[in-house]
Amino acid sequence: MEVQDLEQIVRQREGALSTAFPALMRKVYVWMALALVITGICAFGTASSPHLMTALYSSRAAIWILLIAEIGLVFYTTARIDKLSLSTATTLFIIYSALNGVTLSSIFLVYTMTSITQVFFITAGTFGAMAFYGYVTKTNLAKIGNILFMALIGIIIASVVNMFLRSSGFDLILSYIGVLLFVGLTAWDSQRIKQALAMQPDMSEASQKIALLGALELYLDFINLFLYLLRIFGKSDN
Repeated sequence: MEVQDLEQIVRQREGALSTAFPALMRKVYVWMALALVITGICAFGTASSPHLMTALYSSRAAIWILLIAEIGLVFYTTARIDKLSLSTATTLFIIYSALNGVTLSSIFLVYTMTSITQVFFITAGTFGAMAFYGYVTKTNLAKIGNILFMALIGIIIASVVNMFLRSSGFDLILSYIGVLLFVGLTAWDSQRIKQALAMQPDMSEASQKIALLGALELYLDFINLFLYLLRIFGKSDN
């Protein structure tokens, strides 16, 4: 067994953090913040262009292509992260955040700018509090996390069903459940990311790719939490 492997085992048993841990954690939040900025710019830029909005929403096919592309990018990046270079994985993350911004441009047609801004800051505060809790808590959130993951599958199925039912009441219930779900997932993901990065001995490309995946997970938590809160507190632009 190599010395690095022994050091990792010792750190895992003692709960110690590696010397590379602070830098890796900074990368997680820097990448996440940059992705959110890219998403926001692309969403606002698309919404500000009548030609782009017409091209995007004149046909459902365009929206479906975007959604499928986004899902494909997430699954491809996650599944192939070990074989991708760090630069390629980062590029895919940037492309995903840009596409997601284009897709989210519709919120500017539905909600007021003031409402969107207020909900964004509510989301940021809630997300920050739960991410901090997940980082500092000594409680193992693994069991709760597994339950939340199963609940995530359930809410996805329920949301698809409601696309056909078109029940506003059911949609509101799903929104409240979604908020609770992603509040919990934020704490769980924060703890998992901390544990994973604490075991990394250095700033190798493999370690940075783990940090990149962590940024992607937290980015998805933030975006989903924001959208569910927007459904609850957002004020219509009509």
